[in-house]
Amino acid sequence: MLDLPGKTAIVTGAGSVGPGWGNGKATAVLLARQGAAVFAIDRDQAAADETRGLIEQEGGRCVAWRADMTVSDQVEAAVAECLKRFGRIDILVNNVGGSAPGDPVTMSEEVWDGQLDLNLKTAFLGCKHVLPAMVKQGAGAIVNISSIAGLRSNADRAHVAYSATKAGITGFTRSTAMAYVKQGIRCNAVVPGIMHTPLVEHRLVRQLGANDAAALIERRNAQVPMGKMGDAWDVAHAVLFLVSDEARHITATQLVVDGGVTAGSP
Repeated sequence: MLDLPGKTAIVTGAGSVGPGWGNGKATAVLLARQGAAVFAIDRDQAAADETRGLIEQEGGRCVAWRADMTVSDQVEAAVAECLKRFGRIDILVNNVGGSAPGDPVTMSEEVWDGQLDLNLKTAFLGCKHVLPAMVKQGAGAIVNISSIAGLRSNADRAHVAYSATKAGITGFTRSTAMAYVKQGIRCNAVVPGIMHTPLVEHRLVRQLGANDAAALIERRNAQVPMGKMGDAWDVAHAVLFLVSDEARHITATQLVVDGGVTAGSP
């Protein structure tokens, strides 16, 4: 069940911003555990190398590659290197992203443009350069990582660009799925909710928690109907299902991983 022997997966944002398990890191390791060869891309070479080391310690195969997923030439070179190393690309996980606070007045144009590049252009460029290989193979599975910020709004915190781009991922995923549905390629989105990853301590504590990590974590847990935040492994297992042959009849859809947050919202 959910085995991936003989398959090659590109995971972007495959490192982690701090100690622990980020979504990309957990996804890369889990796909490797299921038999896939992993091409781990991150703009931080050391972070990608750490993921590669974990996979190799468990006997898996992984190449760590530094690339900025907002730069087309770098993405194209990474895809070419993956094909050179492994000969094919069966799975693409577009995981790069991040939020910046601000409403339309307080947010600068530079931050707005940067958010569109980080959260939306990266998925576009990943698909742009990987899809030709999948078309040639006649098969492939793509998962774009979105966020419930694209499904709901919070009056306590404005991050208009993040919300807009994550809503955009939904449209991009559906449109891409239907553009390639006749060519054996599936494209879906995983939509994480309020999660506990290294990003909480690395950035959100400073943005939201007045440097009190314990208080922020308690507050975030309380917002989840199931009683606590999910973690990167919850996201990784959702990705694994969607890229597996068991999900062969699923495309152009979203898998929400949020402990009931969106269903419980007014």
